Amino acid sequence: MAIKAVFFDIDGTLVNDMKKVQRSTQKAITEMKKQGILVGLATGRGPGFVAPFMENLGLDFAVTYNGQYIITRDKILYQNQLPKSLIYKAIKFASAKRMEISLGSADGLLGSNIINMGTSPVGQLISALVPKKWTKSVERSFKHLVRRFKPQNSQYLMTMMRQPVYQIVLITTKTQVLKDEFPTATVTRSSPYSADMISKDQSKLKGIARVGEVFGFELSEVMAFGDSDNDMEMLSGVGVAVAMGNAKEELKKIAHYITETNNKDGIAQALAHFGLIHVEQEKIFGSRDDNFNRVKDFHQCMDGQTCEMPRIYDLEEAGHRADFKVEEIVEFLYAASAGNPKTFKKAVENLHQALDKAVFKIENKNEAVENLLVAQVDALTDMLYLTYGSFVLMGVDPKPIFDTVHESNMGKIFPDGKAHFDPITHKILKPDDWEKHFAPEPAIKRELDRQIQKAKMKQSQKEK
Repeated sequence: MAIKAVFFDIDGTLVNDMKKVQRSTQKAITEMKKQGILVGLATGRGPGFVAPFMENLGLDFAVTYNGQYIITRDKILYQNQLPKSLIYKAIKFASAKRMEISLGSADGLLGSNIINMGTSPVGQLISALVPKKWTKSVERSFKHLVRRFKPQNSQYLMTMMRQPVYQIVLITTKTQVLKDEFPTATVTRSSPYSADMISKDQSKLKGIARVGEVFGFELSEVMAFGDSDNDMEMLSGVGVAVAMGNAKEELKKIAHYITETNNKDGIAQALAHFGLIHVEQEKIFGSRDDNFNRVKDFHQCMDGQTCEMPRIYDLEEAGHRADFKVEEIVEFLYAASAGNPKTFKKAVENLHQALDKAVFKIENKNEAVENLLVAQVDALTDMLYLTYGSFVLMGVDPKPIFDTVHESNMGKIFPDGKAHFDPITHKILKPDDWEKHFAPEPAIKRELDRQIQKAKMKQSQKEK
């Protein structure tokens, strides 16, 4: 089903860690708008905070305060005030527990100076830089520091609760305590330092459904982006769920797609992946696998070009690629036989038998290959996985070894400044002096000696 509306969380999603909307995201939103796709926000922030984003980006609507308050650029679509009894109880509870609290009005958060500071751009930036394991310590220290200068004023809050309140925000890392104390409310969090409290039957997802009733789309026609706890239900209920690369692991598990982080054009990447935008992309795509990117750099340097569209190997080219791999397998067996001619010959005979066995297995499956690209990619991925498994069982970290081999391969440029190839297999040839200057074996030995020494030290420490 076609996507008719796209919703973004704000912190950690729409904005990067510097609290800016990336240029690629701005272009992507413009492109979607041209195609008639509706674009909005779904956030724990209030309407006053989101208004500049809506105006500057030309957004259609915003589900704010986790579904409690929904707006377009020119009108209020929905609002749900919290009952005064809940607000009163929350203020009293916070006062008794010395817990900072703020009340979310249509104009913004009222109450805690700590929360106001924490939700500011500077506070959000500092929050992003603090390691998660320090969260509780930072929370306690920060509260004590600010309270010395600007203590929480409960009487002020009692006055402020007379106006409509749509969300309660408390500084705490103990979400379950709030859930137990306030069973008639929904407690969620978009920050490691604070918790949001809203009505029991409210959420971002229900807010999106309400917007759909007005603008004519179903939840199955929605794509949503998020990174935090208060995005769980939203991503569970929409047609296409995208978790940012910086999202919590729990959120990534339920997402249909995990994109790059909010600092690395994650929104534009995902929208392009699903074909919603046609913003001009880089001519050469990059992978999140750095080793892949380095090999791609190697081929770009040697061949002058790379393949930017998934394609199928024809049988002749696939045969050449298989030949390269078989050569390395034979070298592996030769090393395992310690160069002994008799044992090496036996190992090669076993390899032939393994090959015959594999051929027999495939032929007896008698299955048609329905998708050639899928079948080829599946086989290559299994080889890659098995190679990593071999390193695991060998107890060797392959990353520094790979770096060494990559540097050696980059030395295959001939004195004329070009790469030379085998005319039949297109295999890259080695210059005459390559062994002398670029052979990787000495560097590999040094790295393996280092890994062995490190492992021995760990083992001796365990034995003490």
